[in-house]
Amino acid sequence: MHITPRRGRLVVATALAAVLGLASPAWAVPSSTTVTAIPQSAQVGASVQLAATVDCPADPSGGLGVTFFDGSDLLDTVPVNANGQATYNTTFSTVGSHTITAAYNGNSECDASNNTTTVQVTSAPTPPGSNPGFCLLACGGLINFSPGDINNTVNINKNKYGNQHHGRPH
Repeated sequence: MHITPRRGRLVVATALAAVLGLASPAWAVPSSTTVTAIPQSAQVGASVQLAATVDCPADPSGGLGVTFFDGSDLLDTVPVNANGQATYNTTFSTVGSHTITAAYNGNSECDASNNTTTVQVTSAPTPPGSNPGFCLLACGGLINFSPGDINNTVNINKNKYGNQHHGRPH
């Protein structure tokens, strides 16, 4: 099956509903989840830390933890500690805006919850090409020059008789 953006949202929503419905019993207290990405903007291949914080009056640890999604793609499920923290490090291989969902799966005391954030991914900079000539401080860097057409003109003074004058008296 080809997953279009609309189908991707449906797949994520269905997966979240299944996880959320199975993980939390009817007597669990409400929870809320926030997710952040550090950094919020990164280059392709650079490491990004996704951090979810679960706020629940009871202990949010245990259970199925937090599941991280990049759009409709499942990244990983990680445990939640007693302070409600769950982190996951990832890299992105495609340029563009990535919608990250952190879905807290709940436990016997805390209801499931989820939240989203966006990571903007840009292409890696192109390394400078080869520069002919000399480089100072780094090729393609702050100061760059090449040995072009260098002319050195020497003026020789002649006296009124057409003889060269070399600065010595005759």
